[in-house]
Amino acid sequence: MSRLTTTTAIALTLSAGGALAQELTFLTDSSADSVAVTEALTAAYTEMNPDVTFSIETRPGGGEGDNIVKTRLATGEMTDLFIYNSGSLLQALRPDRTLLPIDDIESFDLLNEAYVSTVQGPEGNTYGVPYETAQGGGIYYHKPTYEELGLEIPRTWDEFMANNATIAEETDIAPIAQSYRDTWTSQLFVLADFYNVLQEEPDFPEEYTNNEAKYADTPAARRGFEKLQEAYEAGYFNEDFGAATYDDGVAMVATGEAAHYPMLTFAVGLFQQNHPDLMEDVGFFAQPGDDAEANGLTVWMPTSLYAPASTEHPETVKDFMSFVASPAGCEVVNETIGATGPYLVEGCELPEEVPGMVADMLPYFEEEGRTAPALEFLSPIKGPALEQLTVEVGSGIRDAQSGAELYDQDVAKQARQLGLENW
Repeated sequence: MSRLTTTTAIALTLSAGGALAQELTFLTDSSADSVAVTEALTAAYTEMNPDVTFSIETRPGGGEGDNIVKTRLATGEMTDLFIYNSGSLLQALRPDRTLLPIDDIESFDLLNEAYVSTVQGPEGNTYGVPYETAQGGGIYYHKPTYEELGLEIPRTWDEFMANNATIAEETDIAPIAQSYRDTWTSQLFVLADFYNVLQEEPDFPEEYTNNEAKYADTPAARRGFEKLQEAYEAGYFNEDFGAATYDDGVAMVATGEAAHYPMLTFAVGLFQQNHPDLMEDVGFFAQPGDDAEANGLTVWMPTSLYAPASTEHPETVKDFMSFVASPAGCEVVNETIGATGPYLVEGCELPEEVPGMVADMLPYFEEEGRTAPALEFLSPIKGPALEQLTVEVGSGIRDAQSGAELYDQDVAKQARQLGLENW
């Protein structure tokens, strides 16, 4: 039976049958859905392999959690298993030096090819398996509020802001929930706008990586910062936006205390955990751009499961990762938090019935040209200070132009640390 603990020791004992029992350590982020999935997957694996148990510990999300992962890898104190981002943030871990390659796991050929490219190191080895479904970045909305006010799903930013104006004028609820106590949640208006950036600047990822384009100097890219500033200056946020948490943001849109909450679709799991009776009161739409004819969804590859190169149990760890990346592992996730989007493992299927907020997302994946990867999957660069800068822009401490300029400086530091050319 898995349990939350703060120890990192690896316990090795003989089981009653004389076999060597192994206790693997596992570091997960502290969100309710991540903990629930981790407990369920480890319990299922232990049921099939009674000689293997797990000791689970949690870490915060955002920058604080990033620092914990990097520090523990650097000091050789990482747990046997941990979950972390795919894409650009993974490259900052220097995976070829620090992580265990998993190209030889049994279920490797089931992994989506596009996904695999986001969990590889510069030398071509693969290090992660999907720990959840693909995600979209957009805006949750409270359906009863929309129905009561006769609002339509917006396809442009102007239409979205007009909806917010109506909500502010005709109700006592917050048009937009923000939750800056969990600073990572402040990034959505910038990051989820990238589909719209690509519609205007299709070469931006390559030019950005080559130090030929900047957020501050590219109007389409700077627009996400401007949207955050506009929403703040319009007074559309909840009064306690600086103290509210991610859990609070989900609760506000579920209960109708707020009409919108910008967030990734992995939040479906938290809705399911904390507000199961209100699931169908919440819908989802992609963050609108400025062109109604180019309306689409920015997509994130899943958070992934990794192991450090230093693990003392590489074969057991890889066997567990193979289980996670299999139809049996996906079924455990379905039973625990439901499906939050498309799986990237062959043979994994969504349940016949999915929450309305998931059904709202699927048409973007089904229609060609209506999805695009987030920038962090098209470029190895993502500056770690973005969440602090978006808090400042979203709190009126600095304007959009200043935030974009400082983010460009942060990106330059990251690019030099990665040893990229032209920086």
